[in-house]
Amino acid sequence: MIIGIATLVVIGYAVFKFLTGKEVGFNEVVTIGALLMIFLPTITWGSKEEKDGILQEEELGQRITEKSSKISYFTLLCFIWIAVAADKLINGTINVFLLAILGLAMFTLPLVEFLVAKKYQ
Repeated sequence: MIIGIATLVVIGYAVFKFLTGKEVGFNEVVTIGALLMIFLPTITWGSKEEKDGILQEEELGQRITEKSSKISYFTLLCFIWIAVAADKLINGTINVFLLAILGLAMFTLPLVEFLVAKKYQ
């Protein structure tokens, strides 16, 4: 509950800065991301003590994690591709670092699948 309140406070502060014309910076974005990264799993998974919901260690929890990981990988890959295209459209040039991240993202999943498969062979 504390993390949820902290997340709302930081989001509210970032929205306030945006509405007042101030720049929303790196710190706000990273803090919101970190707090959401902590908050969302706490409301997603059940607990052994209270015996409620799906446990992450169970087979169903592992399947949910696998499926959501793959979906989030492809979603992030699409966002990066859109960012490269938007950068080209808006600026007329392509950011080399953004393009490098796109290239890295495109072969990350096949590489990890290859390494994991080799581990089991």
